[in-house]
Amino acid sequence: MALNLKLHTQPEVPLEADCICPDKLQSLENNEISSLILFHGNRQVQLGDFFDCNGTFDGEIVIDGDLSNVKHIGATMSFGKITVEGNVGLHAGAAMRGGEITIEGSSSGWLGPEMIGGRITVKGDAGHMTGSGYRGSEIGMQGGEIIVHGNVKNETGHAMRRGLIVVGGNSGDFTGVNMHAGTIIILGQMGMRTGAGMKRGSIISFNQAALLPTFSRNCEYHPSFIKFYFKYLEEIGFKIDPSHLNSTFERWSGDSIELNRGEILLSMSKK
Repeated sequence: MALNLKLHTQPEVPLEADCICPDKLQSLENNEISSLILFHGNRQVQLGDFFDCNGTFDGEIVIDGDLSNVKHIGATMSFGKITVEGNVGLHAGAAMRGGEITIEGSSSGWLGPEMIGGRITVKGDAGHMTGSGYRGSEIGMQGGEIIVHGNVKNETGHAMRRGLIVVGGNSGDFTGVNMHAGTIIILGQMGMRTGAGMKRGSIISFNQAALLPTFSRNCEYHPSFIKFYFKYLEEIGFKIDPSHLNSTFERWSGDSIELNRGEILLSMSKK
């Protein structure tokens, strides 16, 4: 039986809730969980001041309510599952190492920053800095998967080093900026300056995009590995246009101001 947390009082200012994490709830009784400390702004409060706690923790947490003003849900988690039946606030899944977070609504910015493993699935949209590194850090997402069925904003995959990011809708500007490795797949349109400063890694788009002049066009070809990504995307709930299955892709190398070993693949099916 899952542990059920129901938000009964909407926080007036951001609520720091990094204690809502399977690693920190194991072996605790419900009264102990309700007594865990959160920060409401700069004031210490108890989890029970904002959430009703029911059920039994068996590795799964189900959270009901609009958590748009609740931060750090699932931060540093290494196992288990969290399901948010609504929206979620900043820094969800920060430095996550394992397990799974499913967000039925949308996510604010800094989704899965510097995550190492596990999977985050967002049924709606996500904000800026999805799968990124924090400001001043050269290490972004280091592993795992972030799956967003809607749109994302700017700097998705900033300083990304490993892992997979899939966006079912559009992405903002600077997708894959300063990227070191890993894969980003955008099914919709990409914004400006895609791949700026990238060293290695792959950015794949099913649409054309205006790239920086520091990227050079290599060739047109049919990447054999794309069909495996298509199959996986369909398995996790994406509808793939059959016309993409045999699509020709343009391969661009960059960024030449760095190592020039990154690649951007653009489908020519809608050119």
